[in-house]
Amino acid sequence: MSDGSRSNVRWFMIFWIFVLSAVAFLDRVNITIAGTSIATEFHLSNVQLGYVFSAFLLGYALFQTPGGWLADRLGPRKVLAIGVIWWGVFTALTAAVSPRIAVAVFAFVSIRFLLGIGEAIIYPASNQFVSQWIPTQERGIANGVIFAGIGVGSGATPLLITYIVTHLGWRWSFWISALIGLVVGLVWFLIARDYPEKHPWVSSSELALIQNGRTSSKAQPASSASDAEKTLVPWNVILSSRNVWSVTLSYFCFGYVAWIFFGWFYIYLAKVRGLNLKASAVFSTIVFLMMAVCSPLGGAISDALAKSQGKRVARASIAIFALTLACIFLVIGSRAESPALATVVLAGGAGALYLSQSSFWSVTADIAADSSGSVSGFMNMGAQFGGMVTTSLTPIIAARFGWNASFIVAAVMALIGASLWFVVNPEKGLETEAQP
Repeated sequence: MSDGSRSNVRWFMIFWIFVLSAVAFLDRVNITIAGTSIATEFHLSNVQLGYVFSAFLLGYALFQTPGGWLADRLGPRKVLAIGVIWWGVFTALTAAVSPRIAVAVFAFVSIRFLLGIGEAIIYPASNQFVSQWIPTQERGIANGVIFAGIGVGSGATPLLITYIVTHLGWRWSFWISALIGLVVGLVWFLIARDYPEKHPWVSSSELALIQNGRTSSKAQPASSASDAEKTLVPWNVILSSRNVWSVTLSYFCFGYVAWIFFGWFYIYLAKVRGLNLKASAVFSTIVFLMMAVCSPLGGAISDALAKSQGKRVARASIAIFALTLACIFLVIGSRAESPALATVVLAGGAGALYLSQSSFWSVTADIAADSSGSVSGFMNMGAQFGGMVTTSLTPIIAARFGWNASFIVAAVMALIGASLWFVVNPEKGLETEAQP
C-alpha cells in the first residue's frame, strides 16, 4: 500500500468500469446495425429478426438479480472478468452461425439470450464495486461516469460497426467487438481488486477517505465466505423494503422511456419526421451524447447537494426534477412541427432522463451496502422489463393512435417515475428499515 500523497486509484477503477460499460453497449448494439445484412443472408423476416433482438433483452432482464447476487458473494473483480469473457465468447459465436444451418433463428435466439445473461452482471457488479470503493459523498459522480459509458458506447457503435460491415462484412463486426471486449476484460482483471484494502496502489490517505465514507458494514474484506454471508441482507428484508420497491418501479418507468430512444428513435426520425439517413444518424448521435454528458452532470449535482442538504434531498430531488423535465420535453418535442426542433427537444428529454441515472444506483449502494449487487440487480431488472414493454408497445400505440400518443405515454411514465421518489429515503438502510 502506498503511503505517499493521496492516490486516486478509485477514479482509475471507475474509469475502467466506464470503458467496460461502453464496450458492453458496443457488443449489444452491433446486431441492430448488422441486422439487415444478417436478415438478407439468412432470409429472416422482420418478425424473426425481432425475436433475435428480444432474446437478448430477456436474458439480460432475467439475470440481473442473479448477477448481483454473484457479485455480492464472489466479488466484482471476478464476476466482471467472467462476464466479459462470457459475452465475448457469445458475441464471437454470433458470427460463427453458418448460413447452411437449418435452425438459424433458433441458433441466433439462443446465442443472444446467453449473451444477455453474460452482460446482465455488469451494472450490479459495478454497484457492488462502488459500495466498497467509493465513499458515499462521491457516489453520484462515480455512477454518473459509469453510465456515461452507455451514451459513449451507443454513440460510437453506429459509426464503427457501419464502417466494419461496409468494408469487411457483418461477421467481422462481431469478431472485432468480441476481441475488444476480451482485451478490456483482461486489463480489468489484472488491475482491479474487490477492496481498496487489497490494492497495492492505494495510499493510506485514500484508504482512510474511502473507509470513512463507506456505508458497508465491512471496513476490511471478509476473511471467509461464511463471514461474507453474515453481512448480506436477507431476501425477505429486501423484498419487503419500501425503498427497494419504489426505486425498482421508478426504474421500470425510466427503462420504458429510455428504450423509446434506444429502440425506436432512429426509425421515428426517418419514417415519421422524414429525415434522410444522414440527418437521422446525426440526431440519433446527439441523443446519446446528451446521455453521456447528463449522466455524470446529474451525479455531480447530486453529490454537491448531498454535502449541504443530505442524501435524501440530494438523490430524490435530482431524480424528481430530471424525470419531470423529461416528461415536459417529451410532450413538447412530440408536438413540435419542425422536424429539427422536435428532434433536438426530444434529445433534450433523453438528456434530462439521464440526469436521474446516478440517483438510482447511488441510493441502492447506500441502502444495501454489502448487498448492493443483489439490490441494484433487482432494480435494474425492473428497467429491463420496462424496456421490453416499450419495444413491443410503442409501435402498437403508434399504429393505432399515432406517434405523438407513444411519446405522451412515455411522458406519463416519466411522471409516475418521478412521483415514486417522494417515498424514497436513502438515509435509511435496509436493516434499519426492517426494524419495527
